[in-house]
Amino acid sequence: MTPILMTAPVDPSPIAPVGLSRFGGPPRYALILAYDAAAIAAALFLAFLVRFEGQIPDERMAQLLRCLPLLLAIRLALHLGFGLHRWSFRLSGLHEGLRVIYATLIGTALFATSFYFVQRAAEDVSLGPPRSVIILEFLLTSSLVGGARFSLRVFGKWGFGAFRPKSGSWVRTIIVGAGSAGDLLLRDLHRSDEHNYKILGFVDDEPMKQGATIGGQLVLGTLNDLPALVERWRVEQLLFAIPRLSADRLRRVLDSCSDFKLSYKTLPVSFAYLNDRIGVSMMEDLAPEHLLPRTPVRFDPEETRRHVQGRKFLVTGAAGSIGSEIARQLASLEPASLVLADINENGLYFLVRHLQRAHPDLNVVPEVVDIRDAVRVTQLGLEHRPHVILHAAAHKHVPLMERNPEEAIKNNVLGCRNVIEMAEAAGAERFVLISTDKAVSPSSVMGATKRIAEMLVRQRLAKGSGTSMRVVRFGNVLGSAGSVVPLFKSQIARGGPVTVTDPECRRFLMTIREAVGLTLLAGLGEEGDLLVLQMGEQIRILDIARVMISLAGYVPEREIDIVYTGLRPGEKLTERLMSENEEQRSRTVRDGIVAVKSAPPPADLEERVAELAALAARADRAGIIACIGRLIPDYTPPTPASTVIARDELGNSPEAEAVAAEVEG
Repeated sequence: MTPILMTAPVDPSPIAPVGLSRFGGPPRYALILAYDAAAIAAALFLAFLVRFEGQIPDERMAQLLRCLPLLLAIRLALHLGFGLHRWSFRLSGLHEGLRVIYATLIGTALFATSFYFVQRAAEDVSLGPPRSVIILEFLLTSSLVGGARFSLRVFGKWGFGAFRPKSGSWVRTIIVGAGSAGDLLLRDLHRSDEHNYKILGFVDDEPMKQGATIGGQLVLGTLNDLPALVERWRVEQLLFAIPRLSADRLRRVLDSCSDFKLSYKTLPVSFAYLNDRIGVSMMEDLAPEHLLPRTPVRFDPEETRRHVQGRKFLVTGAAGSIGSEIARQLASLEPASLVLADINENGLYFLVRHLQRAHPDLNVVPEVVDIRDAVRVTQLGLEHRPHVILHAAAHKHVPLMERNPEEAIKNNVLGCRNVIEMAEAAGAERFVLISTDKAVSPSSVMGATKRIAEMLVRQRLAKGSGTSMRVVRFGNVLGSAGSVVPLFKSQIARGGPVTVTDPECRRFLMTIREAVGLTLLAGLGEEGDLLVLQMGEQIRILDIARVMISLAGYVPEREIDIVYTGLRPGEKLTERLMSENEEQRSRTVRDGIVAVKSAPPPADLEERVAELAALAARADRAGIIACIGRLIPDYTPPTPASTVIARDELGNSPEAEAVAAEVEG
């Protein structure tokens, strides 16, 4: 289907006149007009020839020669007026065809009208051509002028170009979706030579479209027919041209085709807002985020900019996945300064370099800081005096924190307390804690320590802190350093197996960009002290694994095995974003954000935190677990884990792969 193009090469010299051929010669526009003049003359001659049955009388030949200059003047003037000389042989379509018809029809009307008035003035009806000649000339001119302009596209579609891809071999392809997006995509594929897709047809669930032909391609069946169609037509790729296809329907399609080695591409969701502008270059590889069982929340960045512009921000844990995305989004909203704090000097260095390149006028200050060092943290706040502090620093890996609970206490609890006290000492207007769904009815040390951090925020609120305190809680972030996606990618690249803890393990998932965007809206807004991001339904980790194997071009459980390792200490099959009591005290404050009225902190919180600090200082792990149980009644610690590091206990993270590699090495 690759069209053969007929566009004159352009001289690369900046002073070359527009339209000149690279090889010299007359302008391209002049060549087109010269052809049109020849076609008009030929059409008039053929019209006379047909009218007089192949023998034009001498007096009629003289009449033809009298009419020709006027006809040429009228038609060429209209061609210039309608821009028919500025023709794209590659991109011409219905609108261009109508321009040809309009120009030709108006030309015929002007030509006939001119002779009508001349004949009446001279009282000589023999001056003008016969009416049949005028009609024939219109039909012939339309055919010759329009045919030349569209014949190259027709030849490219049905001629030799249809059997030769630009490079390599054809990829046998079906377009999923026979609506306007699919139609526009097919048109772009027909006139583009930047692909090697051989379109076999469409599939669409709408009954009225079954068996219909769109752009010369048949609607072969419904989405449920895809497995049979893929097998019958030896399909190699699916192009999804339904920008708002639900994630559930998409997962079902991928699951039904999982026995075949297919590639998948889709239109971005933003196509729905592009007013029918589309091109094959817009197609993107299908990715796990397309399968999330939720509609992404759309929000206006200007709403966040009002809270950011001209103010000083400090982000802890800035080198991590969440912290770095917070830094990137803040940097684009024109803060007065951006202080980035982290103990990871390498990650911090590369983040700052990126921000300085992207925002050369932004005041970015990197600070290598251990939040467990209270003196250094306070010094940091007093030096920079930030208006807003976003606290994203934390130990987040559940299995590692089960094995090292004293480190979770030092970082997630005592470190958070240090940053809260620094915010108050520095006179910050606002402190925002980034929390996790694992803090709800925690079954892990990591979740319990984040729950205690939330309590510390509520305690400061109860004491009437001069700094406004917020907690923003959400679930897993797709694609972050600790998520399953990087692990699955590396496992698939090695040829498997892909490890999943349990076939029924489910998690809330959200893209990192959306999670941080909503976090900024929630944390910088005025609604509530505990804000929970709505994350839709939970999705099975097994489904993500199977889909990622399919997207990589393999057949799940045939070419890439899936191995179940069992739940690790501290893990749950499913998570919750709010407890039952919190759900009863919650209200939706805007799309994607729920405000919860916080319960008061335990009266003995300070004593328990001091006890945890003492236990962590001497690495009394049993004492830590017991103290957490007294502080959090709904904490359910797992059975004590083995002290031997095992692959399945470390879990789905890049750190797990690194440790396993060291053990094996």
